[in-house]
Amino acid sequence: MTLTDSFGYVAATLTSASFIPQAWLTFRSRDVSGISLGMYSLFTLGIALWLGYGLMLRAWPIVIANAITLMLTAAILAMKLTMRAKRPA
Repeated sequence: MTLTDSFGYVAATLTSASFIPQAWLTFRSRDVSGISLGMYSLFTLGIALWLGYGLMLRAWPIVIANAITLMLTAAILAMKLTMRAKRPA
């Protein structure tokens, strides 16, 4: 593994791990009121595009980081959409 790959894997680990506390809190509390639907929608799409970019480049640190982050952000976004649909009119 090269020094460049090592930097990529450390960066991937840190950025992906940064979403775990938010996801954990959101899943545990079921409170999505402070989450912007527009921001999270755009962010989740951006992460999906980064994942595609990483796949095209075969850059595994980018692929791994964005696959993990996409799962977490998509789950939070799904919860936001679900809770929004259940909200009384």
